[in-house]
Amino acid sequence: MTQQVVDGELTFTQCVGAAENEVLTDEAKEFLTELVSRFSSRRDALLADRNTWQKKIDAGLLPDFISETSSIRDGNWKIRGIPQDLQDRRVEITGPVERKMVINALNANVKVFMADFEDSLAPSWEKVIDGQLNLRDAINGTISYTNEAGKIYQLKPNPAVLICRVRGLHLPEKHILWEDKPIPGGLFDFALYFHHNYQQLLKNGSGPYFYLPKTQSWQEAAWWSDVFSYTEDRYQLPRGTIKATVLIETLPAVFQMHEILYHLRDHVVGLNCGRWDYIFSYIKTLKNHGDSVLPDRQSVTMDKSFLSAYSRLLIKTCHHRGAFAMGGMAAFIPSKDTEENTRVLNRVRADKELEATNGHDGTWVAHPGLADTAMDVFNRILGDKPNQLSVTRESDAEIDAKALLEPCTGERTEEGMRANIRVAVQYIEAWISGNGCVPIYGLMEDAATAEISRTSIWQWIHHGKSLNNGQKITKDFFNRLLEEELQVIRKELGEPRFNAGRFTEAAQLMQRITTQDELIDFLTLPGYALLA
Repeated sequence: MTQQVVDGELTFTQCVGAAENEVLTDEAKEFLTELVSRFSSRRDALLADRNTWQKKIDAGLLPDFISETSSIRDGNWKIRGIPQDLQDRRVEITGPVERKMVINALNANVKVFMADFEDSLAPSWEKVIDGQLNLRDAINGTISYTNEAGKIYQLKPNPAVLICRVRGLHLPEKHILWEDKPIPGGLFDFALYFHHNYQQLLKNGSGPYFYLPKTQSWQEAAWWSDVFSYTEDRYQLPRGTIKATVLIETLPAVFQMHEILYHLRDHVVGLNCGRWDYIFSYIKTLKNHGDSVLPDRQSVTMDKSFLSAYSRLLIKTCHHRGAFAMGGMAAFIPSKDTEENTRVLNRVRADKELEATNGHDGTWVAHPGLADTAMDVFNRILGDKPNQLSVTRESDAEIDAKALLEPCTGERTEEGMRANIRVAVQYIEAWISGNGCVPIYGLMEDAATAEISRTSIWQWIHHGKSLNNGQKITKDFFNRLLEEELQVIRKELGEPRFNAGRFTEAAQLMQRITTQDELIDFLTLPGYALLA
């Protein structure tokens, strides 16, 4: 039974049990309260700034580099530095903070595990609390897991370096209120992870390292820098103890990479090509621009000119400032079929070779079964070097706004549209049921890929586009396909699984966010209302 617990200025609207008491200690709550009271109003203003900027884009303005900050782009400065245990990040694995996943990821043939409270986690109260306990136990070396068959999972010696990805600025933690409003989810994740683990991390020869998602502006980077600096001062730690990697996964941010690095220069160690979210952001940002409509999701690959420009500019910018340029996610899952698995690994290998050849310092995989393939590629190209900071790309032609905004060509097919519908409905169903990381049709889907699926269709409807067979894409046509593909899902999964799930609710949410006139920024916001 839910109860209200008022603690200082924070109101907890959830039952407090043994797990919560381990995480929400008096000292942790005191720190969280300080962060929320000091930084929430500024975070709200930053979200309002996003809306103001987006309205200008909707009215016809195009994103561009900022003339007022040219002195930062032209200045001769570097970031503070990169800790020893982050010097080699050639392969990173990502996944939610579930206990078995944490163990398997830390044991994988990778350098870093990004433990995720964001896109691959459906943030139910139980999962965010358990996630904090799982990471604490991993850092202390005490984590273990026993499955139903009695198999025991434990950490091996020398596990991967742990980096925690907190929730983006837009995501609330609805179970804790401050001044009658949900607190920022990212502050909740950061405060608890830092408070409980910084001492042991430093004792382990590591440190409190974070990934920052969905950043849109240098002002947002400056906000995080102030959060980090306040925390270091409060806990009497040297400036730069907290380190962060920023995901460049929004279209606005690609025009402000120098500025983001500059305002986080004491704390930042690199930027990451969060390419799936970047494609989603391209669609969302340019939603009113009819000449920027993208084709089938399957056609939008990293060799397309606007994505290649994004990757190469990120490398050049980062290395000029002494920061790492991390590559993007391989979302494939190994197949049990030998021939299909060979095709999967070949595609992963080609993708990673493009990244490594371009000069990226490392890359992401979503499954331990891809780690060896990615590691082989980067080992071959890096050799004895821990990274590729020496690859400057200074001889590249200038990458201007036109290159970053140029849409790619490709077909809009009924098959692609139907696939988008099936993927999005199944992902939404999993998410509102508490699972944020789902294997669907050979790919490890998270919120980013589902966002592409639903916003692509919204964009096609909004601009009255047609499929390559001449069929005009309308709301009625989408509704018919949604109904048909829901039955395909029923047949593929079987009646027991379908009836036990929340597919009708998922389809209703998919229908609403795909056909309404105003595009919803993130499907996880209405989805969160359906999550415990």
